[in-house]
Amino acid sequence: MIKRALQPILESKLFRGKIIILYGARQVGKTTLIKNIQNKYPDNSLFLNCDEPDIRELLTDTTSTKLKSIIGNKELILIDEAQRVKNIGLTLKLFSDEIKNVQVIATGSSSFELSNIINEPLTGRKYVYTLMPVSFKELVDTFGWIETNRLLEERIIYGMYPEIISKPDEKRALLKEITRSYLFKDILSFESIRKPEQIEKLLMLLAAQIGNEVSYNELANTLNMDKDTVSKYIDILEKAFIIFRLNPFSRNLRTEISKMRKIYFYDTGIRNALISNFNLLDQRNDKGALWENFLISEKLKINLIDDIDVKQYFWRTSQQQEVDYIEEIEGKLYAYEFTFSEKQKKRISKTFLKNYKPQSEKTVNKNNYSEFLGIF
Repeated sequence: MIKRALQPILESKLFRGKIIILYGARQVGKTTLIKNIQNKYPDNSLFLNCDEPDIRELLTDTTSTKLKSIIGNKELILIDEAQRVKNIGLTLKLFSDEIKNVQVIATGSSSFELSNIINEPLTGRKYVYTLMPVSFKELVDTFGWIETNRLLEERIIYGMYPEIISKPDEKRALLKEITRSYLFKDILSFESIRKPEQIEKLLMLLAAQIGNEVSYNELANTLNMDKDTVSKYIDILEKAFIIFRLNPFSRNLRTEISKMRKIYFYDTGIRNALISNFNLLDQRNDKGALWENFLISEKLKINLIDDIDVKQYFWRTSQQQEVDYIEEIEGKLYAYEFTFSEKQKKRISKTFLKNYKPQSEKTVNKNNYSEFLGIF
């Protein structure tokens, strides 16, 4: 079983008087994680699966008296897929205010759905965490560096969802099932999505453009949609933990591009499934973009787990000078260029170095990426 770095963090927050909220896309391992925590409290915990209609009914518009009768003498209450319960925020507030000796952990597969109904009721009453697909560092901690590094290309192509890792013989079928069924389940039930085929086409266009600047106007024209709808759909896809945006870094130079952004996928396996391309890296023309997406998404996971306050950017000028990835931490800049092959020489733009004087600048390739990912 893969050791999830978030588990000890959640365990350190138990019984501190606050609800624990765990967000994450479907199939990233939220249920497994909270059941692992439950295993440490076998006689003192209660698991409530909100995919079950009777459980949803019990937790909907309830009272503290009813909740006390449901949980009995249990002190650790695990509410899975909590977003399926109407007014779940008010129910969780009752736990927090009226049943003081109980620790509740609630999971939600859709942040835009769950956050909208818990933020106000649970102000000051919650810890919030997000579980991403498995990180490369978690794989190293579980299986060791040699075995994990040996399968680097496999992870870039097929991604980091737990079931994909644990069932390699079924990886393509499982990836397609996750992509078609689970990822779209929450999104397409969202009330503002009236034409699901449009959002699927949008995702495929975004999958084809990783590593490139994305124009909402061009996307809108290609899809025969208005720009505001494209923007809304991208926002929903980001809140559903499918994609994330990287904004341009711009401060001084008039030639800097300041309005475009790049869009990446949290999981490169999902991206490859969308375009039905599982070719080996030496057979693809998008190898560089995949490597870039993989590294940036992995760094995002590390920063999230370690709770590092970091701003992430790319940099480019109208003269095509660029830096693949920039982190700003406590006002200091760290610049990175990505190339899969150590033979391909890439250097940080001299213009960028002269104007911004980053704390460090590095080129990351398949031979030195372990340092970038904080492994060793």
